[in-house]
Amino acid sequence: MTRRDETRERVRAAGVLAVLRAPSATAAAAAADALIEGGIAGIEVTYSTPDVPGALAAIRARHGDRVVLGAGTLLEPAQAAEAVAAGAEYLVSPGLDDALVRAMLATGALTMAGAVTPTEVMRARRLRVDVVKLFPGSFGGPGLLRALRGPFPELAFLPTGGVSAANVGDWLAAGALAVAAGGELCPASALVAGRFEQVRERAEQFALARDVALSTTVAG
Repeated sequence: MTRRDETRERVRAAGVLAVLRAPSATAAAAAADALIEGGIAGIEVTYSTPDVPGALAAIRARHGDRVVLGAGTLLEPAQAAEAVAAGAEYLVSPGLDDALVRAMLATGALTMAGAVTPTEVMRARRLRVDVVKLFPGSFGGPGLLRALRGPFPELAFLPTGGVSAANVGDWLAAGALAVAAGGELCPASALVAGRFEQVRERAEQFALARDVALSTTVAG
């Protein structure tokens, strides 16, 4: 099993990835503490957060292998190696850019890139993206994922945008590898105000929804 395979399985096991758009590296690390306490071990720090390398390194130092750690909103090729050097196991771009995807893959980290149409998914497949970030997921909901899995059954999809605790089960039942949630899980207002208890409470809700969905899948 390759490093990418191992990370993909850890993402699958995590079930939910929290997308952190924090006002500072310190806030990102504190939010990660709250998320992990609430039962969410998959964490993506976006490049809209100041000092992403510092945030990644702090989270890794605090939580070690308990966290499945990634960097998101990559827009520039140089960010790929920077993020991996700071501790990221997976890399996420909101769209498809050939040079960026090549740089992400070159690091050996699990590579996710955004697509929402069949044409974009075909391009992601050609670029050998490891996981298709279905973004924005709100564009078509779980029904869109089911439709895309018809012609692309071998691809792994991770919906982002439009994911809530109420529909985690629907996404997983539709065949998602896992789901990613930003504002619904880590509200910007809570991160700015330092209300990390709110983040922990949201994490508990998402973790419960995930566990119910996964137990239903196993039972079925």
